[in-house]
Amino acid sequence: MDNPVHPVDQRLPLAQTAVLGFQHVLVMYSACIIVPLILGAALQLSKDQLTLIINADLFAAGLATLVQCLGNRFFGIRLPIMMGVTFASITPMIAIALNPTLGLPGVYGAIIASGIFGILFAPIMGRLLRLFPPVVTGTVLLVIGISLMRVGIEWSAGGQPTLANGEPNPEYGKPVYLLISLVQLVLILGINRYARGFIANIAVLLGVLFGFAVAFLMGDIVLDGMADKPWFAVIQPFAFGAPKFDTLAIVSMCLVMLVTMVESTGMFLALGKIVERPTTRERLVRGLRSDGLGAVIGGVFNAFPYTSFSQNIGLVTMTGVQSRFVCIAGALILLFLGLFPKLAFVIASTPQYVLGAAGMVMFGMVAMMGVRILSTVDFESSRHNLLIVATSVGIGMIPMVSPTYFHHLPEWSRVFTESGIVLSVCSALILNLLFNGLGIASQAAEQAERSAALNDA
Repeated sequence: MDNPVHPVDQRLPLAQTAVLGFQHVLVMYSACIIVPLILGAALQLSKDQLTLIINADLFAAGLATLVQCLGNRFFGIRLPIMMGVTFASITPMIAIALNPTLGLPGVYGAIIASGIFGILFAPIMGRLLRLFPPVVTGTVLLVIGISLMRVGIEWSAGGQPTLANGEPNPEYGKPVYLLISLVQLVLILGINRYARGFIANIAVLLGVLFGFAVAFLMGDIVLDGMADKPWFAVIQPFAFGAPKFDTLAIVSMCLVMLVTMVESTGMFLALGKIVERPTTRERLVRGLRSDGLGAVIGGVFNAFPYTSFSQNIGLVTMTGVQSRFVCIAGALILLFLGLFPKLAFVIASTPQYVLGAAGMVMFGMVAMMGVRILSTVDFESSRHNLLIVATSVGIGMIPMVSPTYFHHLPEWSRVFTESGIVLSVCSALILNLLFNGLGIASQAAEQAERSAALNDA
């Protein structure tokens, strides 16, 4: 009797695959382009330069996602993952680019070098798999979800509460934004409750499209300047000049790569549990190598380092659609948007309040993924696990609750201290080793290896 096709490897009808892939793109799009917008504002880039970087970012994210989802013997974890620029890279990239002797070529040289470092270091991270038992991965996913909830909430209120100049945002929290977000939320929940099949799976997309239509009728979809955008634009490698390789810049971006690999490890382990394809050492190494290759691709095409986006993992959990070919479709759409700037401009014109309800649902699903993993942890006979989770969640909340908590520490430490995810990972790893040693972690890793072997058989 033939083995049934695993849901991860299932090929859905072409039209459904395309629509579900577009839903993934909408969920990640705003977060994907925010880093080039921040970088452009900090470096005072021209409109043409910023457009080039945004298009390159979409194009490189699509390539990185294809590598991760398609995979081969050396690269790609072959799970439903969308790759986007990592926020941990913002601070060091700005610092490098502001150096007049380096500029953007120095940024891209450091990104390429960090990607090569990531490819070489991936097998070492693979050997640390046993350090990530459920008590660690569940805690990290819970912190990721809680941390991201602030983003979804701010989106639903119209963006950031303060402007770039530090003044309060007068548009923030307008009742009409809150009402639209509430209606979208009701619509998403209603579709999930009463619809079936494909319609239920695209509830988030339908909610966003409804919000986009309302925003268009309100006149909030501003398309000024779209006529200046070309219909087609080829992404030129090294458009800002040959990369420059500076030692300090490379070290700072390698630290970002380490942070990215730690975050990705937690994501891969969680997603493996969700889709019932355990993340073995071999799969983890292939996935982490793809993070490194994604950084190399980003550096070559004037973009950024890339990592798996947690909101898209939340979308997989919500819809139950586990096919990696849906994310491959999303990758092709990203490539398409990167090559056709007019289309990318339309999507980029979507007001943030249109994405608020979808963001809250997606980020909440990420937090619930962590809760689900923690439900498998033994809290009855081992009160140490309670301490591990409670302490790590508390430490992970510091950057969100008190952004200036670590402001007296050296500048280089911001790569670590500005990320609640990194703080929670480090805390959970250290406390788990302190209280549980390697025993529980080793058993979990061995069990995952055995389950994966049976699944592959």
